[in-house]
Amino acid sequence: MLGRKNARIGRALSGILPAVALISLLPAEARAAVFDGADLSLWWSLPFVGILLSIAIWPLVAPVFWHHHFGKISAAWALAFLVPFTATYGLELAVYELVLTALHEYLPFIILLFSLFTVTGGIHLTGAIRGTPGFNTGLLALGTLLASWMGTTGAAMALVRPMLKANAWRPRRTHVVVFFIFLVANIGGSLSPLGDPPLFLGFLKGVPFFWPTVHMLWPMLFLASILLVAFYLLDRHMLARDGVTPPPIEGDGRLRVEGAYNFVLLAGIVGAVLMSGLWRPEVSFRVLGVEVELQNLVRDLLLLLLAGISWVITPMETREANEFSWFPIQEVAKLFAGIFVTIIPTIAILRAGTEGALAPVVALVTDASGEPVNAMYFWATGILSSFLDNAPTYLVFFNTAGGDPEILTGPLATTLLAISAGAVFMGANTYIGNAPNFMVRAIAEESGVRMPSFFGYMVWSGIVLLPLFVLVTLIWFV
Repeated sequence: MLGRKNARIGRALSGILPAVALISLLPAEARAAVFDGADLSLWWSLPFVGILLSIAIWPLVAPVFWHHHFGKISAAWALAFLVPFTATYGLELAVYELVLTALHEYLPFIILLFSLFTVTGGIHLTGAIRGTPGFNTGLLALGTLLASWMGTTGAAMALVRPMLKANAWRPRRTHVVVFFIFLVANIGGSLSPLGDPPLFLGFLKGVPFFWPTVHMLWPMLFLASILLVAFYLLDRHMLARDGVTPPPIEGDGRLRVEGAYNFVLLAGIVGAVLMSGLWRPEVSFRVLGVEVELQNLVRDLLLLLLAGISWVITPMETREANEFSWFPIQEVAKLFAGIFVTIIPTIAILRAGTEGALAPVVALVTDASGEPVNAMYFWATGILSSFLDNAPTYLVFFNTAGGDPEILTGPLATTLLAISAGAVFMGANTYIGNAPNFMVRAIAEESGVRMPSFFGYMVWSGIVLLPLFVLVTLIWFV
């Protein structure tokens, strides 16, 4: 066993060391040049489109090949951007952009997911958990409430395994996971800066902590209530159609939690993330020209420490009872590495605003008199957040609307609401719209749930969510 582990570590190091050697040959301070997104055409977005289509099509046409080679495909699309970018802008700037993306976006993203995945994998529920329509609806409602205060990723990772365990006896479970992504992994995270990264960025920009709680409460309740009722009716129909009855309750029926100390570690993860936004020591380090702030480094180290503690103190039997394996986090890590690299030019074009190739999209949010078009702010932020990282998309439109938190929380409060709601709600439109979506899908598939393809999931969201978003537009933004 140790021999195989050491061999895997050796292979990993053999891939990492050449990259480290290449970087070490560069100047200690790489030229922190910033390429102008206004100079880029949409052709630079082709690798990003390519990796999205690969995620959508390969699992359908060649599932076995995809299962064994998705990491190589992701790397190929990353190189499809990096090679021409290096040829055009030079190695120095290419390395700088790659390091910037890794240190500021990808590593914090995957470290957070890894810590949550590891800690929640040590929590196992036994007893009276049966996936009846009433239980499932209650679990979705609980997750929706928790998501705003422990984050959509935290709530999703904490509850996805109990949900899957409770429904293991059900022949049809796809709809349960899909609605779980809609509610727990997205819409539920709309009431505080802890819920979703865009709102946290707004908080850092000066939006009061409880502003989302007050202003997004009714749109969130509107969506959540309709979705919970729709889910309950659908779940009852599916159960009756399957013609199965719930299994007997285990033992005396009492609900028991194994590994409950992991909840303390989970609270530590939430605290570490909050700390990184509130603590400003004004200390930073530079890595190849990229600034790394101390609070972010401390946060990531704390997250890794908490994950390590959970791994050491949780009995392996508890994880085995959860059918825990590393494959879901490996899949997410490899695919999102490619996504974060290929998305670089698209985000740069978007940040160029009216000077970039996406100028028509940015121009849609302002009318001829210069007044904001709130409905378009909602849809433009939302549609782009469905495919791009919703945090920078939020910032782009936050700044397009003026970027002044006093004005945006005052006279332009409806505009800020439109931007916030679009970024948070419409992350549910695709698997890559928000961090936990893809992870929930990966965990569900490993548990034997047959999940929709990339486009298949968009059919679900198109049928269920888009009509509700139209109603939200008519009620709040017209």
